[in-house]
Amino acid sequence: MPVQMLPPAETAVLLIDHQDGTMSWVGSSDREVMKANALALAKAAKALAMPLVLTSSMEDQAQGPLAVEFERIAPKEFAARIRRSGAVNAMDDPAFAEAVAATGRRNLVVAGVTNDVCTVYPTLTALERGYTVYVVADAGGSTNRAADDAALRQMERAGAEITSTNMVLTGLARDWTSPAGQALIPVVGELIVP
Repeated sequence: MPVQMLPPAETAVLLIDHQDGTMSWVGSSDREVMKANALALAKAAKALAMPLVLTSSMEDQAQGPLAVEFERIAPKEFAARIRRSGAVNAMDDPAFAEAVAATGRRNLVVAGVTNDVCTVYPTLTALERGYTVYVVADAGGSTNRAADDAALRQMERAGAEITSTNMVLTGLARDWTSPAGQALIPVVGELIVP
């Protein structure tokens, strides 16, 4: 299904490991832009009443805490985030896999830090389990550009749609005069107006 046809009522947003430490490891893209894009996806999920699943890994280690902005945007989801104890593939964590299944949605918008670790493995697993996965490349990154490119190519070969934050937001809006479009105008505006 092309990204422009993403129906909000059939879609969930999964944000993986946007933690202070892990985000500092990204060298393939601008970290502030990456973070702003991830936050925009969370805002869009809330604006459109789409399920939002947050997860973090080993917050008491070098990965650090989940970005505090998520708590302001989605306090309930932040409090309920899946705190993994070390599983590299978030889908290998039973609580995360159950949270994804509990959304009842088969379309998953996925962004993680880093793309070559946090995003690639759960994406491949979700595809194997029959989900349609949209990987938001610019809401994640990797330690370097070659690693990022390799991860994005692997996910695309496996069947994931590789997309961008603005493509997802505008695809969900469909029409700026619709209720979804009106709800997303401020979210898109924050990204494009400095």
